[in-house]
Amino acid sequence: MPGALLSAESLYIGMEVVIALASVIGNVMVVWAVKINKSLRDTTFCFIVSLALADIAVGALVIPLAITISIGLQTHFYSCLLVACTVLVLTQSSILALLAIAIDRYLRVKIPTRYKRVVTPRRAGLAVVICWTVAFIVGFTPMLGWNNLRRLQQNGSISSDLVITCQFENVISMDYMVYFNFFGWVLPPLLLMLVIYAEIFYMIHKQLNSKKFTTSHTDPNKYYDKELNLAKSLALVLFLFAISWLPLHIINCITLFCPECKKPIVLIYIAILLTHGNSAVNPIVYAFRIKKFRTAFQKIWQQYFCCKDTPALEIQPSDRKEMPNPEPKQETPPQPPQPPQPPQPPQSPQSPQSPKSPHMETLKSDPPQQEPPPPEQQQDQRTEPPQQPKEHPPLLEHNAV
Repeated sequence: MPGALLSAESLYIGMEVVIALASVIGNVMVVWAVKINKSLRDTTFCFIVSLALADIAVGALVIPLAITISIGLQTHFYSCLLVACTVLVLTQSSILALLAIAIDRYLRVKIPTRYKRVVTPRRAGLAVVICWTVAFIVGFTPMLGWNNLRRLQQNGSISSDLVITCQFENVISMDYMVYFNFFGWVLPPLLLMLVIYAEIFYMIHKQLNSKKFTTSHTDPNKYYDKELNLAKSLALVLFLFAISWLPLHIINCITLFCPECKKPIVLIYIAILLTHGNSAVNPIVYAFRIKKFRTAFQKIWQQYFCCKDTPALEIQPSDRKEMPNPEPKQETPPQPPQPPQPPQPPQSPQSPQSPKSPHMETLKSDPPQQEPPPPEQQQDQRTEPPQQPKEHPPLLEHNAV
């Protein structure tokens, strides 16, 4: 039995190392792809970058600490508690980033003509800051006193110098994990995202089946097809997150409501690997499901790993068609038709002695000055009687207006 336990622990550590490398490399490429591809720099991918940064921290920080905890390292109570709270912060930031992505997709489908006015880059950045702030508050709540220190002191399981075997269940209260974390900040966002994506798919299918489209410079069918494909990809990310994290939370519920129930250590290792492995699968989903990420990944691989010259990724017209502007150009209202101007007889240049009518002054100020007629025509026109402006007062007043 000890040999089987040792082999299971060794396998667990080896898989954790593989997941850590895949998580860091894959999510760094996600951030890199957004940096080099200008067509990925919109609000949705801003939240995806936030999710990728949390996954990078999981691979670079949380997994090494988890390996250290699995060894049974003797540490100070609050040092171990800080490690556990860091895991909770990154988990909560991932959940809130997924919720922000779902809300962003919902607004893009619900109000396509006003989306860019409502979801500005500044508001998207503010939403990311709020997500991380809430994640820090929720994740570091055990540092404020909701932990197992008092229980350990009452049981005599901890020495006076507060040195313990660093394990997650030793420092984190299951009351906090189940009632506050799971029932308060994990399960409700997941259910809300489920409702949001169901509504997104309903609206998109309703628009695709409807024939009442207004004529615009973009094809509405193509626009909603793109939105449907992207929504499916992001819903897949949400589904993978749920099946990765729910087993561990279910084990926490069993620990709280059935303390005498035995939990196989192999089952716990599998649940932990699922939570950490979720950080490595998102780049794979992006690569296979989102064409722009796949193109950017290929460019990164060919240019920086295979040392091949590749053309720069720019926003080409095809990219604009692929991700059309949800705000169709508003058609300018037709100008009221101008009344036809009756042909005016050629007017002779007024001599200094001829009186000037105020209507004639207004008429002269509107149209551009015309070149004077040739001298012969001027001489012929002098013989004609000057035109009196009062012959056409309605026309002059209309032109003046």
